[in-house]
Amino acid sequence: MFEQQPEDLRKKVKQLATEFTQNADPSGWFEVLYADAERDAQQVPWARLAPHHAVQEWLEKHNPSGNGKSALAIGCGLGDDAEALSRQGFQVTAFDISSSAIAWCKQRFPNSSVNYQVADLFHLDPAWNRAFDLVVEVRNIQALPLKVRSQVLRAIAPLVAPEGTLLIITRIRDTETEPDGPPWALSDGELAQLQQLRLTEIERNIFFEGENDEVKHAQITYRAPG
Repeated sequence: MFEQQPEDLRKKVKQLATEFTQNADPSGWFEVLYADAERDAQQVPWARLAPHHAVQEWLEKHNPSGNGKSALAIGCGLGDDAEALSRQGFQVTAFDISSSAIAWCKQRFPNSSVNYQVADLFHLDPAWNRAFDLVVEVRNIQALPLKVRSQVLRAIAPLVAPEGTLLIITRIRDTETEPDGPPWALSDGELAQLQQLRLTEIERNIFFEGENDEVKHAQITYRAPG
């Protein structure tokens, strides 16, 4: 999220995130950003109009069969990761807090089998508890400030079905010191909360987004108990 973007767009994102966080609405700025973009993907810092490469690589490596299984795309943005899961045969639910983003998804993929919904990560449908065989979270946690991080992780962990899988793509940092943001990279201490929530880390791959990128990114896979 936010890599290699024009300075004015980075400033806009930081201003929006700061303003909404100060007003105790840390995720409300997403709708403003998507609405202002007026379906110009260049105005959305993380929009690539393709699945995130770390998601695509994970799918190609593990080749999960989605036949008869469910998947959830958290904070789905413009829908590319959700569509990639659908192509694997999963029955996919994808949500975003931004109604403009969801309308954009439906416009981009009018014949999709993905169930696109407007939903708030902080107030999810209780019926989603332990409901998804595969949960995919791509760079949403890092977009929310540290003061709500534990709340976000506690919202995500219960979504994974027994023996299901959680895939997280995120920036990571090597210190517990609070970073400047957004985005706010995750620390090992923060990620450890997922294991306290009964998810076992089974794989972690570190990568960088470009030749000159010094920011660590991680593709992390967790498994839920049976």
